Amino acid sequence: MLLVYTHKISPRLNYIFKHICTRVLGFEVRFTTQIEEFIAHDSLKMSYTKQQLGKEFFIKSHDFLFEQGLSDVDINIQKWDNTKCFFSNSDKSAMPFDIFSASFYMLSRYEEYLPHVKDEFGRFTAEESLAYKSGFLHQPVVDIWAYKFKAALQAQFPSYKFPNKTYRIRPIIDVPSPYKYKLKGLLRTVGGTISDLSKFKLYSLYDRFGVLLRFKNDPHDTFKYILNRQKNTSSKFLFFFLIGQLSTYDKGVSPNKKDFVTLIKHLADYCNVGLKVSYFALEDAKRLKREKEKMEDILNTNLVASRHSHSKLNLPETYRNLIALEVKEDYTMGYINHIGFRAGSCTPFLFYDLDFEVQTPLKITPYQLMDVALLKQWSLLDKKKVLNELIHTIRAVNGEFVPVFHNYTFSEDKQWEGFKELFNLILDSAETT
Repeated sequence: MLLVYTHKISPRLNYIFKHICTRVLGFEVRFTTQIEEFIAHDSLKMSYTKQQLGKEFFIKSHDFLFEQGLSDVDINIQKWDNTKCFFSNSDKSAMPFDIFSASFYMLSRYEEYLPHVKDEFGRFTAEESLAYKSGFLHQPVVDIWAYKFKAALQAQFPSYKFPNKTYRIRPIIDVPSPYKYKLKGLLRTVGGTISDLSKFKLYSLYDRFGVLLRFKNDPHDTFKYILNRQKNTSSKFLFFFLIGQLSTYDKGVSPNKKDFVTLIKHLADYCNVGLKVSYFALEDAKRLKREKEKMEDILNTNLVASRHSHSKLNLPETYRNLIALEVKEDYTMGYINHIGFRAGSCTPFLFYDLDFEVQTPLKITPYQLMDVALLKQWSLLDKKKVLNELIHTIRAVNGEFVPVFHNYTFSEDKQWEGFKELFNLILDSAETT
């Protein structure tokens, strides 16, 4: 156990030290404001305050963890070995940066509370982020800083045995609609047929009626393949199904369709299943509650996990609505079009509400890759290279790789050619740890 001496035990300090020490590095941490208790402790210890007490392991604290609410924070990005950091320290500090304040800034998503330009969906974009602008979006900096902290502690306390963690994966299968043509209803089928005819999409027309007349398999019905992969890997897949009402942004299948419900139940026998929250339920608590209750009726158990349509988040309201409904985990934290680390981490963390200055019970599991981001790479070889680099980066900090694939990603559509191989590469990476 690490004992930390500090002049004030603030909610922010308690939150970030426990995340870095316990969640990332795997050891317990406790705090004291009593010098006598600190001196008497004969194991792992450090001071985190303005002035060093003596010759102890000392990291000079920035004011950031002792503040409340939002303010104009002066961020000065500097190079640090093979990474970058901010909140630089004095020469007397054991580390050149206050990694705890910097980590809190990243994990709390402080910058997403500040004024920023949103995209057409009303989302915070990668281009608006500090990580993208400063060139470290590709690194899990919070985890990298944590391991630098561990190395510095180990040097000071060479006999202390730190626990070891291992790399792991959590594959996400996002299902905005389970089928391309099946179960879409008369109006949408007629509308789709007219659209195909007007655009001379004869192959689509052939496909559509082949599926409807049941002599062809629906092109997006890839669940047999996915289930087969699940049965041959130790990493549990997590499916997110959209069951909300049809809208401009969501064009799924009605949860009143018996075949759709049967599919969800069948997959839930082998994989974990969560709710893909519809676009309009993001800001409508009543609609969100209806969708949650409907999914719980289907699964016949309490809903554990959610993920929002189009990866849209409105902080802090989105997470507060989930907390109010006792949803335990969310998987929306990431960027659709960019590979990288939106919160600077590949370790799940608890949502910290900056308005109330309180740690909440909602666990945020960030994703680092969505399948569509790999389309930027022209060849399959380039895609593999980018994917292997990402796996290596996460493995280096014993993190959790969370890739998001869709059911249609495994279809025979030319756009997704080779993606089964990429998915298998990810699955194999966990089996060879």
